[in-house]
Amino acid sequence: MTVLETKSLTLSYGNGPIIDQLNLEIPKGKITVLIGSNGCGKSTLLRSMARLLQPEKGSVLLNGKDIAKQPTKNVARQLAILPQGPSAPEGLTVLQLVKQGRFPHLSWLKQWSEQDDDAVHRALESVDLLDKRHVPVDSLSGGQRQRAWIAMTLAQETETILLDEPTTYLDVSHQIEILDLLFELNQKEKRTIVMVLHDLNLACRYAHHLIAVNDRSVYNEGPPEIIVTEELVNDVFHMRCKISRDPIFGTPLCIPYGKGRFIQHGIPQRSFG
Repeated sequence: MTVLETKSLTLSYGNGPIIDQLNLEIPKGKITVLIGSNGCGKSTLLRSMARLLQPEKGSVLLNGKDIAKQPTKNVARQLAILPQGPSAPEGLTVLQLVKQGRFPHLSWLKQWSEQDDDAVHRALESVDLLDKRHVPVDSLSGGQRQRAWIAMTLAQETETILLDEPTTYLDVSHQIEILDLLFELNQKEKRTIVMVLHDLNLACRYAHHLIAVNDRSVYNEGPPEIIVTEELVNDVFHMRCKISRDPIFGTPLCIPYGKGRFIQHGIPQRSFG
């Protein structure tokens, strides 16, 4: 089953298409990660799936219907997006931010209710920020701030969540913290999660379905353990590497060739002792 689908989708910036005649299906209830070199169109594709970018040609289908022809609030009740590097007004508290996720469910007929309070409470609880709800967003650590934004998308109570580089500017421990949170949401609530990641090894660890974008189209897609090869990395990222197996998770592990302190192949190495 698919929740998002593109039909002959063409997206353009400047003088030519960045995505050309793309047919793509996002599996329902899975974590899908878009990978590719800088400027290949990953973020552009993600934005078009959220109806933030008008296609030049083709269409995006959300739950089988053209997303461009659906009312804005109807789309917002089905799909939430967290863009790269979001910013909140100075002094806005975590609670005030997360409450914004409920706006698609409100109208002049349906005002704020106990149901909305419950949704916000559950979202804050899911990201472990209930005790920080009255704290200004701009005073949080990087990892906490990102969790607050994720809580806002959770309060929206959509089946599908799109995230553009959710680990950008975070140190390694906070990257794992955020990706573990998204993994748990997928496992417990069966939410469909689509995200753009730069780190290929983390993408392999967390993705059920990997989509490699290259040359205005999809180079390959499928489970990481099947599609991630040295040839793919060379063709998509223009980098030579060795693909090994992650000793903890068993997922593909990309080890790039390059300069470093130690060089094998017969050249003496310094001792750690």
